[in-house]
Amino acid sequence: MFTHLVGDRAAALNDMLTHGGFRRSQSIAYRPACELCRACVSVRVVVDDFVPTASQKRAMRRNADVVGDVRGAVPTAEQYSLFRSYLDARHPNGGMADMSVLDYAMMIEDSHVRTRLIEYRRRGPDTAINGRGTGQLLGVCLTDVLSDGLSMVYSFYDPGESQRSLGGFIILDHIAKARRLSLPYVYLGYWVDGSRKMDYKRHFNPQQRLGPEGWEGVETA
Repeated sequence: MFTHLVGDRAAALNDMLTHGGFRRSQSIAYRPACELCRACVSVRVVVDDFVPTASQKRAMRRNADVVGDVRGAVPTAEQYSLFRSYLDARHPNGGMADMSVLDYAMMIEDSHVRTRLIEYRRRGPDTAINGRGTGQLLGVCLTDVLSDGLSMVYSFYDPGESQRSLGGFIILDHIAKARRLSLPYVYLGYWVDGSRKMDYKRHFNPQQRLGPEGWEGVETA
C-alpha cells in the first residue's frame, strides 16, 4: 500500500502513517501488504529506557572521536561518493545498486516532510563551538523528525572502517539525539525474523514492534 506525501499536510500524514507501520521513500509512504505474509514488522526503540549492551558501549568508545552534524537535506558529491562505495561493498546486487547521482539527489531532496541529513566526521578543534566534525566523511543518515521520534530513513557509511561498527554507532547516536530532544522513540524501519541483514535491529532494547493490537513492548536477547 502506498500514498503520496505532498502539500501542507505531508508532515502530519507522515507522522500518522509512520505510527501505522509505513515507511517513507522520497515523497511516497509505503507499507508491505502481502496476502499470506506478515513477516515485515515495524520496530522502534524506546529511548528513555534504552540501555546499551557491552558491545554497544565498545562501539561508542571506538567512535568517541566522531560527531554527527545535523544539516539540511542537501546532497553533495562527497556524500554520493561514499554512498556508491557503501553500495558496491555491502549491497552490490541490491535494488539501489544502479542509482545515479541524480537518483541520489532525488532520494535526499524529494521530500515534503521535516527531514535532515546527519553527517559523521571526526571531531576537530572547533567541534565544541560549531558542533561539526572535520576531515573525511565517515557516515550519513537521512532522518525524518516526527512528533514523537526520529525515523531513520536510510543510512550508509565507509565500508573501509569496519572496525568502528559505524552502522550501530549511527543508531546509538540517534538514540542520544532523540533523548536530548525529549523524543520517546527512534524508528528503525522493518525487521524480518530470520533475516541476517536485519538481525542487528533486535539488539537495541527495549523496543516495540507493531502487531495486530498495536505497538507492543519486547525485550530481545
